[in-house]
Amino acid sequence: MFCKAARPAGLRDDEIGEIAIESYRNTVLIYNPRAGKFGRDGARLLKKAVEILTDNGHSVTVSPTTGPRTAGAIAREHIGRGADLILAAGGDGTVNEVAEGMVHSHVPLAVLPAGTANVLAMEMKLGGKLLQVVSRLGECRPRRVSVGHLTCDGGRVSRHFLLMAGAGLDAQIVYHVSAGLKSRIGKIAYWVAGWSLLGRRLTEFDVRAGGRTHRCSFALLSKVRNYGGDFEIANHVNLFEDEFELVLFEGRRSTRYVKYFAGLALNRLHDMSGVTDCRAREVTLSGVEDSRIYVQIDGELAGRLPAEIKIIPEALTLLVPPEYGAAYPVAEVRTS
Repeated sequence: MFCKAARPAGLRDDEIGEIAIESYRNTVLIYNPRAGKFGRDGARLLKKAVEILTDNGHSVTVSPTTGPRTAGAIAREHIGRGADLILAAGGDGTVNEVAEGMVHSHVPLAVLPAGTANVLAMEMKLGGKLLQVVSRLGECRPRRVSVGHLTCDGGRVSRHFLLMAGAGLDAQIVYHVSAGLKSRIGKIAYWVAGWSLLGRRLTEFDVRAGGRTHRCSFALLSKVRNYGGDFEIANHVNLFEDEFELVLFEGRRSTRYVKYFAGLALNRLHDMSGVTDCRAREVTLSGVEDSRIYVQIDGELAGRLPAEIKIIPEALTLLVPPEYGAAYPVAEVRTS
């Protein structure tokens, strides 16, 4: 059976993990038809997922996205109609869009991996097989998590994110990724875009956090350890904390990142010169040259600097598997 999404009267946010186990009554599965796993075999995969949910007592409504930036509105509409569980099937970009429509509600969000990297699913140790994750949902428990909020492009862009924001080099890579190549070869498309920048001069910018200013060519603000589904750049953060881990990389020469990558592969990145690791709840990023510096959130291009990024505490209810929840238990509430 599954955790009921309704919020019992008087329940504090820090007690959400203790909700009694009941069946969800109105489950909505929002999926991205363009996600990698919904290719030629997508109809069968979707049908099987619904069968598993139905067998476990769910009344399921299936709702496909109809284009970019539509998933959030779909989630809000279904919550307004009484949905008590939202399932997001797609990549991290789809999950990001669905979450955008759910921030500040208490309806739980569950993640079904169907995209290129599936960072959130990998972070929580759910794995990348959609049907296996569907079968495991009954073990999961709702927990409140903080989210990040980005404002950039002179205030024209205002978006939330679950995983990370990146400015500089990695956002430049996202900018150069070919959508067609990504659909054919998946994550390798990011490597192709990354290596195409090798030898180019990088633009540095300023990062203001904790009363200090740092200059770098790549800034990662992360709420998760997993990066791209394969690596760990931030080592001391989790979804339940109300801070970002900032990892900042200095240097104008793109060839310097070959050394950084070697340090990452050898698990010695944070001991290297040119790498700064710190924590913050609010960060300001500003360009120091008349140049376009891009920002990505959850692997999708969001806009350009200048930008302000901050934590929004306890903004979303997320279904998490027991092993991830146990690794980061709810803090004890002191009464005196």
